[in-house]
Amino acid sequence: MNLIVCVDSHWGIGKNNELLVNIPADKRLFRELTTGKVVLGGRKTMEGLPGGTELKGRTNIVLTKKKDYTFGNARIVHSIPEALEVLKEYASEDVFIIGGEQVYRAFLPYCERAYVTKVNYLYDADTFFENLDASGDWVMTHDSEEQTYYDLEYFFTIYKRSRNIGGME
Repeated sequence: MNLIVCVDSHWGIGKNNELLVNIPADKRLFRELTTGKVVLGGRKTMEGLPGGTELKGRTNIVLTKKKDYTFGNARIVHSIPEALEVLKEYASEDVFIIGGEQVYRAFLPYCERAYVTKVNYLYDADTFFENLDASGDWVMTHDSEEQTYYDLEYFFTIYKRSRNIGGME
């Protein structure tokens, strides 16, 4: 399983249910990596997508506690165990966790790869992603050359889990 996230210099990911920054190349990478794949996100994350509808060209799965919830043609799951059971139907390498904060925290232990766009700027954030650089469980395997968007510097990075899921060596 994979995850994809854009973080600031302190691993902030959002404020008031909005992304911290909108970088066209980051959106393009997201689209390239996830098209034809499975994306799983929380209700607020999915409702915040452009157009307020599911992502085209992907299997969309929404995690919500709302029992009668619908979101276009997306599959709806109501718990982490239910989501994990549904995700067994798909190749693990085709699954992308797309947020938000609680969903990332819940699924990070099940992920093997993290695609992280790291923005070299400190925003006023109220939601955060785990600092993978400070974790003994992850190692950065790719770091792009510096990218710029106006005056922002950012990097496309890939992390791989350095220990087996569940801490088993």
